[in-house]
Amino acid sequence: LNFPRHGQNISFFYSRSNKSIIPQWKPIDFVVVGLGVPVCILIILANMLVMAAIVVNRRFHFPIYYLLGNMAAADLFAGISYFYLIFHTGPWTIGLSQTQWLVRGALIEMSLMASVVNLLAVAWERHQTIFTMQLHSTMSNRRVLLFIVAIWVVAVVMGLVPTMGWNCVCDLALCSTVAPLYSRSFLVFWAILNLLTFSVMVAIYARIFVYVRRNSRSVAPHAAHNGHNDTVVGLMKTVSMILGTFVICWTPGLVILLLDGLECKQCEVLKYEKYCLVLAECNSLVNPIIYSCRDEEMRDTFRRLLCLFCSRKEEQDSCYNQRLLPSSVVKSLDITAAGFKKA
Repeated sequence: LNFPRHGQNISFFYSRSNKSIIPQWKPIDFVVVGLGVPVCILIILANMLVMAAIVVNRRFHFPIYYLLGNMAAADLFAGISYFYLIFHTGPWTIGLSQTQWLVRGALIEMSLMASVVNLLAVAWERHQTIFTMQLHSTMSNRRVLLFIVAIWVVAVVMGLVPTMGWNCVCDLALCSTVAPLYSRSFLVFWAILNLLTFSVMVAIYARIFVYVRRNSRSVAPHAAHNGHNDTVVGLMKTVSMILGTFVICWTPGLVILLLDGLECKQCEVLKYEKYCLVLAECNSLVNPIIYSCRDEEMRDTFRRLLCLFCSRKEEQDSCYNQRLLPSSVVKSLDITAAGFKKA
């Protein structure tokens, strides 16, 4: 009988799904925490740097860069979500309540959905802009802000769907293997929704890219248009690389969820689950690297921000030392330094 199990411990659902969960630490658990924490910190810092670069550099104050900044915000949120996941997985999973477990999954789903919808918004913006022979969209800042707010509203609502009831707590026969509290029907819905969205985005970007390449050949003889055209092609390549790495990193995990939802017994989904999660986590670190390699202006802005941070740190250290040392010692050090400069 499938009675409601709202009071059951998480280990009850794991045992029903044949997914091992023990209170003892295994070597793999230490590896997950030891490597996961530095990677999450790097993800957070790298995407904060991207967002800061877009804010401080006025050349990035265009809709496409605002959307890419929001993509960095989604990756930043993903880094925080993975950080939360690391400290609520492995042996720590046993102590979780059902709500805590569902929140853990909701955070990952929100970050994925925010990235997917954001990439759709970028695809729409590029389609509208390039097919009207422009480099940047004429959208107002207010409209871009509404887009960004809508992206996060959709992400939050979709992420909370299992928490709001689409789970297997009240019907144990529907429980999945990879996510023991999730209904298999939800996994199928989630995987197909995202995979179809990936296909649509790839088709849109492919059409735009073919148009840009064809257009670049037709205007190649006109030197006056070459600079503008190179910029358009360069920006499209950057956006296409972001989409490509996103699809590559997330597709294996979604396929695993789909196979689990379809109750594929011989697929051994648990064998590949952790590898797929690591690959998805890496995606949030790849985008800042793409910006650094592909966009010289972005790379220079990163360098200026880092140099500014280092110089301020040196100034603070100098002020701190001056507060610690007596004024006579500071004065003598200044005189010595001046003597070295003259020499």
